[in-house]
Amino acid sequence: HVQLVESGGGSVQAGGSLTLSCKATGYTSDHYCMAWFRQTPGKQREGVAAINSSGGRTYYRDSVKGRFTISQDNAKNTLYLQMNSLNTEDTALYYCAADSRRWQQCLPRGNFASWGQGTQVTVS
Repeated sequence: HVQLVESGGGSVQAGGSLTLSCKATGYTSDHYCMAWFRQTPGKQREGVAAINSSGGRTYYRDSVKGRFTISQDNAKNTLYLQMNSLNTEDTALYYCAADSRRWQQCLPRGNFASWGQGTQVTVS
């Protein structure tokens, strides 16, 4: 299975920006659905964005549209989440995830096959 390691989290003031990275190992196909999730203590995990590695189709939850951009560099086996105009509601532990689901179901929901350890984003 794909192993994922996130990095790039930290503390930032409201209005600031951060870019998260997710390095994948054991990635042998471009037919993966890659996604970002986030979780706040006491709340359910929620999907943030997803991208189909084969066709580049993307999905964003409404609250981050226009502010976040999901992208990937297949040559580097790395997934990114560029986050701009951050607000306090974006504070969460962010996870990247990978799954072999078909592109029509490449949405940040349900149980993905592989998960990273998470990287904390704190916006004040």
